[in-house]
Formats: sequence, structure tokens, C-alpha cells
Amino acid sequence: MLRKVGCIVAVGLFLFAGLCQAGDAVKIGVLAKNGPAKALKKWKATGEYLSGKVEGKTFEIVPLDFDKVFPAIEGGEVDFFLVNSSMFVTAKVKYGAVPILTMINSRQGKALKSFGGVIFTTSYNDKVNSLADVKGKKFMAVKKSSFGGWQMAYKEFTDAGIDPFKDFAAVEFGGKHDNVVFAVQNEQVEVGTVRTDTLERMVASGAISMEDFKVIAKKDYPDFPFVCSTKLYPEWPLAKVAATDDGLAAQVVAALKALPKDDKAAKAAKIVGWTDPLDYGPVEELQKTLSVGAYAK
Repeated sequence: MLRKVGCIVAVGLFLFAGLCQAGDAVKIGVLAKNGPAKALKKWKATGEYLSGKVEGKTFEIVPLDFDKVFPAIEGGEVDFFLVNSSMFVTAKVKYGAVPILTMINSRQGKALKSFGGVIFTTSYNDKVNSLADVKGKKFMAVKKSSFGGWQMAYKEFTDAGIDPFKDFAAVEFGGKHDNVVFAVQNEQVEVGTVRTDTLERMVASGAISMEDFKVIAKKDYPDFPFVCSTKLYPEWPLAKVAATDDGLAAQVVAALKALPKDDKAAKAAKIVGWTDPLDYGPVEELQKTLSVGAYAK
């Protein structure tokens, strides 16, 4: 009898320990725009940093493909999430998500709180020199839900009175930013769009040469170091889902705002740090104009 009771107690303690461990786990969903392996490499150290700063909690990075983000938020599979600015607005409107911080990128020695999109063709394509010239051409973007890799360019075309789905020979989606660049380079399509810093990143890695590409509708912004064809919008926000405890969110905010720029977490993520949430109103206005995201018809 005592042996049986002992077994029951042991099982009970095991289950209790498991529940406690599950309750201590905090999951941060991260949009894996270049695949899960690269997302983990970039953000795993941030999870480790938070685990060391927030007492009693273990933070886990969960890479999410574009089509997995909203099911994860709606299904309560993540406590926090880091996604592009447009996807955040959709999550805010549909699921009550709240921004807690905005990422400060570190690129070419500059701290950047905003980013844009770049529209480009090959340098030897003499037929495409303006937005109007893209009419009748094959065009590639990243994903319909990609903010810098589609929606920003879509807004520029719309403002110019151009409807990509009617005026282009085709609109294709490559799935990843690098795929779009290679598709243009290999002449699978004539024009493409990706988020700013993609071309420069690929040049730095030796994957491409900037001399092979030409930027369409180039815009110049003071202190913004990348080629750009669109307006600039606030960088990705870190947000909490509606059910996440405000006290826990406050601890995460305090820890990340204190992140040293030379910490391995900042270096791995290629960021300077984090700041108070910026205004995502312009992003919401873009969604309304294009009838995308939370305002899709």
C-alpha cells in the first residue's frame, strides 16, 4: 500500500513539475522571412538574454513562416511576437495585440528606426526606367503579406495610378527576399521589389554585385544608407498578445531597453537595441488604401 501511495506521489510531483516548467516558458514568435534557421541564428541569443534577466522565466524563440503567424497568435501559441509592421497592424486590429517596443536596426554604422522598399531591374534593362515602364512587364515580390517586400511598392504604384494586377504582365511571389533578387538577376522576371538593405546585404555576402542592378523611382533620405524606392515606415515592433500579462511585458521591456549594443544578443540580431513603440498609424493607413491586411475586402 505504501509503495502504491509512493508511486502516486511521485507521479503527482512529476506532473506538477511539468506544469510549473510549462508555466515558466515564454514563447516569442518571430517572422522567419528568410527561413527558420536564419531566424533562430538571429534571435536565439535574445531569448537567452531575456531568460537571464527575467527571473523564473525561460524564453523560447519560435520561427514562424508568413502563413503561420496569425494562427499562432490567434491560437495562443506565442506570448510575444516580432513581425513586420504591417502584420503587426493586422494582429492589433484583429486580435488586440499591443506593441511594447520598436527595433532599432544597425546597418552600415547607423542606427535605423525605419525602413522602406526598393524596386529594381537589371542595370542593362533599358526598357524600365520609371514606375510607368513596369506596365506590361513580369514583376516579382516576396509575399502578399510582406511589408517591405511588396506592400510598400504596391502603395507607390497605386499612388502613381498603376494597378499591378491589371497593368503588369504578371505578378509573382518568390517567398523569400533573396529569391526575388535572383529571379531578376536571372531574368525570370523583369522587375522585382524587396525590403531595403536586402541588396546591400547580398552584395556584402558576395552573392551579387550592385553594378548588375538599377533602382527604379529612387528616393534619397538624409542619414538613410540604403537604396530605396518608397516612403519610409517604422521598423518591426515587438508586441504582446492580448492574453499576455502586463507585468511580464513590463519586465521584457525593461530588460530589452537595457540591452547593451555590444551584447551578443544585439550583435546576432544586428541591432543597436530597442526603443518605445513608434507610431504605426501610417502603416494602418497603407492597409486601408490598399485594402490589405486587417482591411482586406
